[in-house]
Amino acid sequence: MSTVHVMTLNVRRPLGCWSWRAADRWSVRKPRLEALIRAERPLILGAQEVVPEQGRVLLAALGDGYRFIGRGRGRSGSGEACPIFFDERRLELVDWQQGALSDTPDRPGSRSWGNPFPRIAVSAVFEDRASSVRFQVVNTHLDPFSPTSRVRSAALIRDWTLQAGLPGIVLGDANDGPHSPAAAELLGDGAIVDAWRTARAWESPELGTYAGYRAPRPGRRIDWIMVTPDVAVERIGIAFRPVGGGWASDHLPVHARIALPEGTDA
Repeated sequence: MSTVHVMTLNVRRPLGCWSWRAADRWSVRKPRLEALIRAERPLILGAQEVVPEQGRVLLAALGDGYRFIGRGRGRSGSGEACPIFFDERRLELVDWQQGALSDTPDRPGSRSWGNPFPRIAVSAVFEDRASSVRFQVVNTHLDPFSPTSRVRSAALIRDWTLQAGLPGIVLGDANDGPHSPAAAELLGDGAIVDAWRTARAWESPELGTYAGYRAPRPGRRIDWIMVTPDVAVERIGIAFRPVGGGWASDHLPVHARIALPEGTDA
């Protein structure tokens, strides 16, 4: 089986003069984020709240051979993005697209369902050069304000994942827990499952992934890794230890080592 190391992380966009807490300042967090990414170096990273400067930092920290796909959520492709970073020495990008989480997903910058800002998902199909296995990855950031938007967005992401007809991985900041209505919509009849629940081993306790620069503690796991049932989750965990004396983001990374099924090449 083909094993893949995946990670999801909301990197927390820089707020400039609005970052009144020292721990939230980008100048403080940047070297911590670099150290975290160098230490983890996942094959696939789904990141959220990424602005261009942070995209360059992430790409440099991942090192040679990596690239990313995805653009900003605005009408012209500006603003926060949900890029997928990947090592193209191992993975061939077959196809990708970015859609708005709205009634008009093909219209960039469109909004529906009560979310005040545009929300997006990036979907990519990769072929593992080592095994010729094809699989899909979706990365997203659901709205924190509108429960309706989270549920409707989850339904749209579920449709995109199942329509691909491939082993699938869904990464993202869901702004909701794994027992929420949004999770129920995504997981539905079991065609997509929570990787935390199906893992063979855990590298950490289940913690609240929005830690807010505080010591991690039990709480809602709002940053998700979900998979189709044909994807075996060998290990999963939350990176809960400080890096460089503090935290790279107000969110904690969730990472997993997964095994893709053989015989799924196109």
